Amino acid sequence: MIFTYLPAILLGVSAANAALTYKGVDWSSVIVEERAGVSYKNANGNVQPLEKTFVENGINTVRQRVWVNPGDGNYNLDYNIALAKRAKAVGLGVYIDFHYSDTWADPAHQTTPSGWPTDINNLSWKLYNYTLDAANRFQDAGVQPKIMSIGNEITTGLLWPTGKTNNWGNIARLLNSAAWGIKDSRLNPKPKIMIHLDNGWNWDTQNWWFTNVLNQGTLVLADFDMMGVSFYPFYSASASLDALRTSLNNMARTWNKEVAVVETNWPTSCPNPKYSFPSDVKNIPFSAAGQATYVTNVANVVSSVSRGVGLFYWEPAWVHNANLGSSCADNTMFSRTGQASSSLSVFQRI
Repeated sequence: MIFTYLPAILLGVSAANAALTYKGVDWSSVIVEERAGVSYKNANGNVQPLEKTFVENGINTVRQRVWVNPGDGNYNLDYNIALAKRAKAVGLGVYIDFHYSDTWADPAHQTTPSGWPTDINNLSWKLYNYTLDAANRFQDAGVQPKIMSIGNEITTGLLWPTGKTNNWGNIARLLNSAAWGIKDSRLNPKPKIMIHLDNGWNWDTQNWWFTNVLNQGTLVLADFDMMGVSFYPFYSASASLDALRTSLNNMARTWNKEVAVVETNWPTSCPNPKYSFPSDVKNIPFSAAGQATYVTNVANVVSSVSRGVGLFYWEPAWVHNANLGSSCADNTMFSRTGQASSSLSVFQRI
């Protein structure tokens, strides 16, 4: 049995940024970890459900990725409904992140689910009906998500090859279909509909993408409510906090949408980073204390934006994938050792 400990770092998001509407974490893999024998302890050493520890530390919303038909069933709709029920039972809001794939969807992978059509007419109709059915199933389960993202990091498009960025008309049509699948659902109240891109620090990327897709006339501003971005400082020396602030401010001013950082994290160990870190975070240590400083700084950036509404830390409890896809050894907020690190005690006093 693996016991993990939560640093009170999460308190930093709540205490420092009461203005943020959404103070969240992605906990998509918690059932996978629990099936592998992982149990979670809070900072006081008490074993309890992870969602309870989140609530105790000021988290109010959890993010969950949905895959269409994964081979092992992990992250499918049934998996996510069960997880969302747990969140709702302790008062947490739920943010559903549709990947529209049977596996990972990100800027390098946007594979159309197996068996789905590829011509734009039938694919748009399939996407509409899949999203409609999924939304209705959450309603029938008694869960009304606060946010639904129609795609994950779709900077290079979605549902390839039909929805690649060499055909903006197809992207606009697909997103319109997905949005109306939610709007036409029985969900009551309706969630905020989000479009989510990566490299949130890069205003040129955000401007290029939204200008192109909105110029098609098929997807209109009324079709969605929020713009979400990923922001990872260890993939580019240009991914600075200052650049993030500029980008988010420009997004909010240009399109008058709520904006949020929906994926970010910071390492407690990074002995061999692949890229240089941005100058304005280079002095933040790779430690639990450093995580607290980094998360607080990002939250301050978001809350300084006129329509900045939230921050989500990506998969802090995925202890069997501690590098979380980065070149850093550990970006989680938990320890696998059974003993809290010496740095954890400072967060218990925040």
